[in-house]
Amino acid sequence: MEQDIPFELRAPTKKALQWLNRENNSDYDLTGLVGAEKVSDLSKPFEMGLIPCDGELCVRKQVAFTPANKDFIFSQIELEAPSIPSHLDPPEGIRKEWINNELSNHEFMLLVFYRGLW
Repeated sequence: MEQDIPFELRAPTKKALQWLNRENNSDYDLTGLVGAEKVSDLSKPFEMGLIPCDGELCVRKQVAFTPANKDFIFSQIELEAPSIPSHLDPPEGIRKEWINNELSNHEFMLLVFYRGLW
């Protein structure tokens, strides 16, 4: 994933992920970014969507990056109606039940999983 992140955003996104993990008492790995192409000036506040995953659960976290003394202060932004839902994986149990129901109706199934969406 790191090679897909623009060079100038690698350090800020790594620090933002560490901050998210501390805030949420989690062990996320970064699997995607939303809006990175809109960031043009790291010396001014900006926001980006991070797509962290922890095992099977992927979420979208919108994070504000505020420059401060050659570092950043991070804060989470709540989105009212995001185009990508915050929790990208269905609750436990629903997926298995849905797959079993669909398998009983079809000869085979093809599941496509792309950056937390399926």
